[in-house]
Amino acid sequence: MKIAMLARNPNLYSHKRLVEAAEARGHELDIINTLRVSMNITSLKPEIYYGGDKLTGYDAVIPRIGVSVTQFGLAVLRQFEMMGVYPLNESVAIGRSRDKLRSLQILARRGIGLPVTAFAHDPKKTDEVLSIVGGAPVVIKLLEGTQGIGVVLGETEKSAKSVIEAFRGANVAIMVQEFIKEAGNSDIRCFVIGGKVVASMERKGAEGDFRSNIHRGGSSRAIRITPQERSTAVEAAKAMGLNVCGVDILRSNHGPVVMEVNSSPGLEGIENATGKDIASMIIEFMEKDFKPGKVRTKGKG
Repeated sequence: MKIAMLARNPNLYSHKRLVEAAEARGHELDIINTLRVSMNITSLKPEIYYGGDKLTGYDAVIPRIGVSVTQFGLAVLRQFEMMGVYPLNESVAIGRSRDKLRSLQILARRGIGLPVTAFAHDPKKTDEVLSIVGGAPVVIKLLEGTQGIGVVLGETEKSAKSVIEAFRGANVAIMVQEFIKEAGNSDIRCFVIGGKVVASMERKGAEGDFRSNIHRGGSSRAIRITPQERSTAVEAAKAMGLNVCGVDILRSNHGPVVMEVNSSPGLEGIENATGKDIASMIIEFMEKDFKPGKVRTKGKG
């Protein structure tokens, strides 16, 4: 196959591993800087240009779209889809997962375990929002945050109100979730490919930090997950319509709860923790799933 990968930094571990895996299996993989693409949106003849040249002949596209460029990145991916290029993850599914409120609503409709979550637009509803999630401590999240950025723990009612009101005053959209204390500042990343959990790791927050993101100084180790956690991860990926994703789960007293479904999960942490060749598994899945013009939308909502 001739594969395009939408990615801004070719030197990232994940991107280099995918190139290695694709080339080792006889494929050609070109890294396309998402922001340097231009598009000709014409009826029945969509075109993409890069560096002054028209991009043609691609069989498949791997979207590695950064959160900060989601809107434009999805437009580029849709253009590839209009040209009949098979996407590893399709644009509608990525759009679902990047909209935190929409993704939680989709998961809730499927009966998938979630932390109690509240959202309101009116700053005067702070007391009501805190009451919905059971009071402090609470986790306050920016809707646009990623890798633990924009996630704050309100340990008391007073501090939680101060943080919420500060975000509201800056006209920033947030949601408030119950704090799962029993998770012990750790979560589980389940890596799903083609409806199967192929690897899982426990991520533990750095000393004094309730966030478990490795990017924030946390640590990781391979872990054996329960059948319920496995089915939760698979159902979450299916609900989003994602072929490849990382599903982040907390172990709560009332079972596994999904924190996030990541449509562009990093490979470094999971490969180092488990010793598995995740990059090659992704390319192998593409080989089996690929069909010319296979761009149908999966999932609902």
